[in-house]
Amino acid sequence: MCYDILIVGAGPAGLTAAIYARRAGKSVLVLERDTFGGQITFSPKLENYPGFAEISGNELAQRMLEQAMALGAEIDLDTVLEVRDGAVKTVVGESNSYEARSVIIAAGARHRRLYLPREEEFIGNGLSFCAVCDGAFYRGQHVALIGGGNSALQEAVLLSEICARVTVVQNLPFLTGEQRLVQTLAARENVEYRYSTVVTGYEGDRTLTALRLLQTETGEESRLVIDGAFLAIGTEPENAPFAAVAALNEQGYIVAGEACTTPTPGIFAAGDCRAKAYRQVATAISDGASAALNSCRWLDSQA
Repeated sequence: MCYDILIVGAGPAGLTAAIYARRAGKSVLVLERDTFGGQITFSPKLENYPGFAEISGNELAQRMLEQAMALGAEIDLDTVLEVRDGAVKTVVGESNSYEARSVIIAAGARHRRLYLPREEEFIGNGLSFCAVCDGAFYRGQHVALIGGGNSALQEAVLLSEICARVTVVQNLPFLTGEQRLVQTLAARENVEYRYSTVVTGYEGDRTLTALRLLQTETGEESRLVIDGAFLAIGTEPENAPFAAVAALNEQGYIVAGEACTTPTPGIFAAGDCRAKAYRQVATAISDGASAALNSCRWLDSQA
């Protein structure tokens, strides 16, 4: 089957694009490699999404998914390896190949890592990216939270409600997250901070038991004994499969403006995979709507 629009990624941008495209009467297939809902499923609490004073990222993602499916969008699991241009676009996945007249790349981004020795070994063995998923394993224990932005502080708030002690390790001399989150954490007596500090190594036998730290202002080295650690230092794109049909910048993000167009006619980019100033749920949804509407307009112009 040749779809009108194939969407790579089922995060907020991809699901929004699916909703708009189906409402325009286009046949739609959404391919997701991992988690329906994307990065927001890792957010225990969203307080800046219009219409909801408070909602979990997982619940919001589920609502988006159900809405897209109710409108008739097809959803499937597959990892996209390549997108080929042509009168009909070919999307090559690990499990199958697909055809579509237009493609919207909404592949998001993955958790950034420190790329230190033994990091891969400890992921899932004391080192995690998701407090919602794994925080309960450390109830009543001491954990480190590495990072100081919005995502990191949201994780820290959740962990402070579960763990006996939370040590926030931030490479800057201040936190960069929203002031409301900073104030919430400041009121938690079981949260402490290591500012201007970077992680230089991991220690442990089969599981992570300690972090090696460097205080960058003084040069002092130290060792932090912990029961577990959570990495929350942002995200990075994985856009290599799209390099043949979309221009990538030095950081690997797809170069596309607010119209979400790429140099390849019929190929669009939306959400966190696109080079942009802000990466929020609201901006991803805006991208998804823009990409879908422009894709539909382009398809109609080819008729």
